[in-house]
Amino acid sequence: MFSIAQVKKYSIIIGVLGVLLFAVGVYLNTTINNEEFIHEHINNDKEYLIQKGIPSGHVDFNSAHQGDEKDIKKHIEHSEHQISNKPWAALLMAFMLFFGLSAASLFFFSIQHAAQAGWSIVVTRIMEGIASFLPYAIALMAIVILANVFHVAHLYHWMDTSTVDPKSENYDILLDSKSPFLNLPFWLVRICIYFSGCLFFLWKLKSLSKKLDENKDKQSQLNLYNWSVGYIIFFALSSAAWAWDFLMSIDPHWYSTLYIWYTMVSCLVTGVAFMILFSNLMKANGKLPLFNDNHQHDLTKFMFGFSMLWTYLWFDQFMLIWYPNIPEEVIYFLGRFLYYKPTYFIMLLPNFLLPLLVLVSSSIKRNSKVVIPMCLVIIFGHVWDFFNIVMPGTVGPFWSTNFGWLEFGAFFMVFGLFVYVVTHKLSTMNLEPKGNFYFHESETFEYPH
Repeated sequence: MFSIAQVKKYSIIIGVLGVLLFAVGVYLNTTINNEEFIHEHINNDKEYLIQKGIPSGHVDFNSAHQGDEKDIKKHIEHSEHQISNKPWAALLMAFMLFFGLSAASLFFFSIQHAAQAGWSIVVTRIMEGIASFLPYAIALMAIVILANVFHVAHLYHWMDTSTVDPKSENYDILLDSKSPFLNLPFWLVRICIYFSGCLFFLWKLKSLSKKLDENKDKQSQLNLYNWSVGYIIFFALSSAAWAWDFLMSIDPHWYSTLYIWYTMVSCLVTGVAFMILFSNLMKANGKLPLFNDNHQHDLTKFMFGFSMLWTYLWFDQFMLIWYPNIPEEVIYFLGRFLYYKPTYFIMLLPNFLLPLLVLVSSSIKRNSKVVIPMCLVIIFGHVWDFFNIVMPGTVGPFWSTNFGWLEFGAFFMVFGLFVYVVTHKLSTMNLEPKGNFYFHESETFEYPH
């Protein structure tokens, strides 16, 4: 296991590598933004020419194939937007995942205190450390948000005001019907609520946790319980709404009642995987000596269980949309089936099949040599998941052009920053919350083999 200093050093190297990869990707992306490339792509892709209602495209390529110059010009303009979206889509993919897993880690922390769980108190400071990335994640998310507000990026089709103007040739009756919710002022107000709420609860819960260490009194324990319940309620409502605002509204014609849980669980299982990794790192460096294989066993149980829940939600959403075959719903899968076959179904391997086959054994859950690699596999799998969530509605069929530079660059940038920040926070924190009334129960926690 690496030392804390080594992890910090490697995280900086990974972050710098991410910046370089992303910079190269941005340069390569500018070289393909031309009409000749788009014409060639349109002419070679026969499936694209015969399909209507492509996600986020809202373009009929049949008329372009017939030679309508006005429509060809519109198709080219739309395709240029999709190509120029690639850097911003890659950033949204990475920023949103790390924002979500940081908020979900604070949610998991709150559950432990609201449930008055005893086993997990030894690792609650690890949860606090991961949640401490929230201010950085919010700052990163603000970059993408402002880029779209000022039309530097075009990830959200509904922000085009002409789509809700009945006099415009771009008028879209479905977007107009959703405009009471999907309008820029209300969208920004909701975002301010999400971000300010997360920052407030992060500060409040961390300060109460620290105060409990100092006071060790019943009232402080009760306050931590009450505010944990408050964040659970806030997170339940906000995580649903920010899934709509940041992710579902990429494909504004489409809707799913399962989507909010699907994206939340993806962040939650990734957060638990990082909890296991950082717990083992801190233990190996003598910062968390009380963390044992029983704590790892229960954390891995949650990671395994959330992986199965993610699979259930993925299949349930797919099956309930595939079976009735309603056009407003199947549009979400149409683009993914046409252009993302190499990535869409194969992600079930790291997110479902490998966790099922490897982690089902109770004894395996205690084996760090197996669990740690599986944590990395699951983290990679849910980065892959967010790629499939974001890219089809933003870059459409152009994802495979110069693939990897932007996507891996954005991920490595945020991953490096995340690991450095969390490692630094944990190395300066008291990782043993001895003031908590349930600390002794966690300290002596044993699980029957």
